[in-house]
This record gives sequence, C-alpha cells and structure tokens, in this order.
Amino acid sequence: MIKFLSLKAFAAASAASAASALSACVSQPKQQADYTAFRNSKPHSILVLPPVNQTSDINATYGMLSQMTMPLAEGGYYVVPVAEMDETFKHNGLTTANDIQNVPAAKLRQIFGADAALYTTVTDYGTKYQVIANNTVVTANAKLVDLRSGDEPWHRSMPANGKEAGNNFAVGGLAGMLATAVVTRVAHSVSDKSYDVAGLTSQRLLATGNANGLLYGPRSPKYGTE
Repeated sequence: MIKFLSLKAFAAASAASAASALSACVSQPKQQADYTAFRNSKPHSILVLPPVNQTSDINATYGMLSQMTMPLAEGGYYVVPVAEMDETFKHNGLTTANDIQNVPAAKLRQIFGADAALYTTVTDYGTKYQVIANNTVVTANAKLVDLRSGDEPWHRSMPANGKEAGNNFAVGGLAGMLATAVVTRVAHSVSDKSYDVAGLTSQRLLATGNANGLLYGPRSPKYGTE
C-alpha cells in the first residue's frame, strides 16, 4: 500500500534534505593547488611562448600574447620581451605557435636564458550569437615549465566573458533584447571586443597571490609571503 505524506510532513522532509545538502557543500573546502614544485623551481625569468590557437579566429594567438606580459611583470617576474622572442623564432624559421611550443625546453633555455616558459592554449575566442543575447568569450589554458629540469610546477585554466567586462547593455522588452543582440554582435565585430576580454582572461589566468594562481616573483615586495 502506498502511503502519502501530509503537506506538513513533506515540508519538514524537504527542509531536512535541503539542510543536509547545504551542510555537505559547506563542509567541502575548495581544493588548493600544491605549490611544492613551484617553490623548489623558484623561477626568476619567464619566456612567454605564442599561444596555440584552437579557435576559428585568427587573432586569438596575438590577441592573448600581447596582454600576457603585464600581469607577469606586475607579479614580480622578468619577462623576455615579446618582440625579442618573436623575432628570434622568425629568424630561425619558426612562425607558428605549434612549432614554437614543440622546441625542446633545453634549447629554449640555451637561446633565451629564461628559467621557465609559459605554454598557453586558447580554446575560446570570439562572440557567440544567441537568439536573446550574445556574449564574447575568451578561455585559455596555461602551464609553466621549468626549462632547467623540464618539470611543470604550475598549470591553470581561466575563462572570461563580455558580460563580466561590462560590455552588454539592456533595452526593454523581447524586441529590445533581440535588437541588442544584433547591435552588440556588430559592435563586437567592429571594435574587436574579443581583445578586451582576452585582457581580462590574461589578468585572471596569470594573477599572483590568489587561490591557485602564480606565486609572487622575486621582484615583488610580497615574494615568499604566501
């Protein structure tokens, strides 16, 4: 025989279930990255390699690369100048990010003298159009490789989008939302909002001193305080 709970009993059971689920969520702390290898590596200088582009936008590689030096320098690291890196590879016949990232770590160390290299892959870059709205999304994965040992002391993935960057605006009603989507799409194409969002992605991806981010570099006054 099937027994039906009264409304009062059902409410009490639902509340208990919700409280139990909430307790389970609260009791599970966010996993912290292991920085043992990073502290042992102690990189002072970083070579930023051109990001591999896995998107359909040809601007993704240099849209990201042009904005990755600043957060690293602000974090206390010496960064090999992008122009120097780019010209050196071109002089040696390497013009694509895939070929450059396949150069052995020991060879990169020999040529540039850097302690570590940053390998990045861009997986999202551009405006995604939807019926009601559209959004510009840039997502990148990065890993730091010690050029002296070949070890990988740090890696991270980070997305950012145009809504977070304050690129969207609202017009009342469904017709307004549809118009906004079309107008914003055109505006993004003309002004290349992907580049702006890539800047936010770079800042987040390579930020120092936060959860799972890079440790402060030796040129930072906060070096060794984590």
